[in-house]
Amino acid sequence: MTIKRIFCDMDGTLLNSEGQVSKSNATLIREAAIPVTLVSARAPMEMKDAVDALQLGGVQVAFNGGLIYRIGDNNQVLPIHTQIIKKSTVKQLLRGIRFHFPQVSLSYYDLNNWYCDKIDEGIRYEHSLTQQCPTFIHNEDQFLEGHTNTFKIMMITFDEANMLELEKYLQSLELPEITIQRSGKAYLEITHLLAKKSKGIAYILQKEQLAREETAAFGDGHNDLPMLEMVGYPIVMDNAFDDIKAIAYQLTKSNDEDGVGYGIQKFLK
Repeated sequence: MTIKRIFCDMDGTLLNSEGQVSKSNATLIREAAIPVTLVSARAPMEMKDAVDALQLGGVQVAFNGGLIYRIGDNNQVLPIHTQIIKKSTVKQLLRGIRFHFPQVSLSYYDLNNWYCDKIDEGIRYEHSLTQQCPTFIHNEDQFLEGHTNTFKIMMITFDEANMLELEKYLQSLELPEITIQRSGKAYLEITHLLAKKSKGIAYILQKEQLAREETAAFGDGHNDLPMLEMVGYPIVMDNAFDDIKAIAYQLTKSNDEDGVGYGIQKFLK
């Protein structure tokens, strides 16, 4: 087995429950010396610490595939491929969600900013995981207008019944150009229909002329399924949902037990 590239989810996979790459995990991954591409629902600014910890060069995938980018010499984000949500769609979604679900934490992202109009439990929770500070828009009407280059709309709720209602409502809108995905237990994320983790991977496979059997991936959630199905060696975290575990080549330890570093050393070397 010669693995030439590893694709890796971040939350619930590479990152521990504190939202960090542990030093021991980073060491195991770096020692393997196999190129790693992070494939995340996160924004580039929320991926930076992990990119630095693993000393990654090369191409990374943000917003579930909505942005393929690399980091420039001056630490700037250099987009290679982008899929943004149409502004009229963003506005319709923001207004609809806020009207029907005012209790749900609502925010959105462009290339370099995370926008919200109130600091609620969800925003505080996200901040505790990513250490990112949102760009605060004081005027609700202005916030609900959205931006022309929105990559992702994010909703956070810790109430499962609320989450299911929200999901049902969004599906009922039947908007053709978006995809709605659950990420972890408390997150619901909207990106462009073509923003899928598999798209980012397909781009890199083609660019680097990689065969399926030369690739592996690590993931834990439903939004990782397309990624896991595309590679030769899908490795699933111990903390993953059972239906994700069902498609695994191997199961590794949990995200709090350096599962990625352990899995690379045990199954891919």
